[in-house]
Amino acid sequence: MSTLQKARAVIARAHGAPVTVEDIWVAPPQAGEVMVKMSACGVCHSDLSAARGVIPLPPPVVLGHEGAGTVVALGDGVKGLAVGDRVVSSFVSMCGHCRYCSTGRPQLCDQAGKAAFTLPDGSTRLTDMAGQPLNIFSGCGVMAEVATLHQDNVVKVGQDVSMECCALISCGVMTGVGAVVNTARLTAGSIAVVFGAGGVGLNAIQGCKIAGAAMIVAVDRADTKLELARLFGATHTVNASGDDNLVKTLKKLTGGGADYAFECVGLGAVVEQAYGCLRKGGTAVAVGVAGVKDTTTLKTLTLSFEEKTLTGSYYGSARPREDFPRLMSLYQGGRLKLDELITHRYRIDEAPQAFADLAEGRNARGMIVFD
Repeated sequence: MSTLQKARAVIARAHGAPVTVEDIWVAPPQAGEVMVKMSACGVCHSDLSAARGVIPLPPPVVLGHEGAGTVVALGDGVKGLAVGDRVVSSFVSMCGHCRYCSTGRPQLCDQAGKAAFTLPDGSTRLTDMAGQPLNIFSGCGVMAEVATLHQDNVVKVGQDVSMECCALISCGVMTGVGAVVNTARLTAGSIAVVFGAGGVGLNAIQGCKIAGAAMIVAVDRADTKLELARLFGATHTVNASGDDNLVKTLKKLTGGGADYAFECVGLGAVVEQAYGCLRKGGTAVAVGVAGVKDTTTLKTLTLSFEEKTLTGSYYGSARPREDFPRLMSLYQGGRLKLDELITHRYRIDEAPQAFADLAEGRNARGMIVFD
């Protein structure tokens, strides 16, 4: 496919403004790139953060990083992929040979920083109808009917899982489950608290259940989300609204504190609560994406006297080419819920409503479908 492709896409034109749905031009793939006809794309809170400027990507930017589709064209030198292959996007571009990739931590790949809003070479294959270049979210820009990505940003998947479920695995599921099993390495029989029962939080809850946690406490401010949390494996729920001493409440509920706490909101104050609700020797994991000026304050003495740990988890410490198939196997074996995560489907022209619903917390995960 050697000509420009016309496609509908979701664009953040200015920070804080509603997203728009526009026709764009998608250029064919160059060396090491693939063009993908998208089938499904999750509406993730990170996309909303980019639209609002919390994640400070320069507009105009084509959103979308949690997608699945079919390869329709290949650039020169692409290996391991063919036209017709089903693929999912990976929003961290992983080169495979830098220090982090070589030591088993590809989610921290040096190349990712070069593909925050362009392809790794600093260019973009997208323009609007006036010919103006468009940036792309995390080298992906898959909230569009067609996308051109670098081969390092896609992972080939099989034929036996729906495109919608494959899309979910590529971000929300990987981030939440991975924070538990890859980053924290939660041990069976532990007590865990998960702050935030949105798309990522629900998957952290699933991760705790899969890893064998004996007690899983979900914390949120919306009863509807707490009901979903129980569906996904929470044994206890706490509505944080109006609780002026949430840490005390959680310590009492857990019999002295949790072994693990997962912050899936993206607020420094909630990170403090996650750390505060731990028992001695516990581990708190910051998973949510906070604003660039947000801070967290801790009592330094607790780090040494109580041997408590605060760490971060980016993309669930993912190794996508290994972890994605494992997650799909868990789904096929009935141990991982995916279909239940999708609480509303939208056509691409309904994207502004999808983002409004996301901002109001109406969905576990909204999904834009193209087929």
